[in-house]
Amino acid sequence: MKKQKPKNQSQTGLELAKACARIALDAKAEDLIILDVQGIVSFTDYFVIMNGRSTRHVQGLAEAIEGEFRSKRIKASHAEGLQEGMWVLLDFDDVVIHIFYYDQRKFYNLEGLWHDARRIELDGI
Repeated sequence: MKKQKPKNQSQTGLELAKACARIALDAKAEDLIILDVQGIVSFTDYFVIMNGRSTRHVQGLAEAIEGEFRSKRIKASHAEGLQEGMWVLLDFDDVVIHIFYYDQRKFYNLEGLWHDARRIELDGI
């Protein structure tokens, strides 16, 4: 069953995913993709998946996203992996953000796992 959207979250899931992509790309995220997983999973609408060059870069990407959203009064309902910086997950209900250290992303291969998901074009983000 899908979680209820928090009352302070006025943006749609797609708008939130694209905003995340803009913030992450400004912070030099690598290989960023947005997957539309509506109808495939019940717990979210979009995955935003990206790499960082180092564990510190992964942590910095997560901090940049959280900081920008926090300034707009949008808070993650769940976050994990920030201390280690190998795979950070930020759950904003309609959007789940996965920030990987390069080797971890290859190992878990979320794009392969969710290969049926439609990719959102990043043009104009």
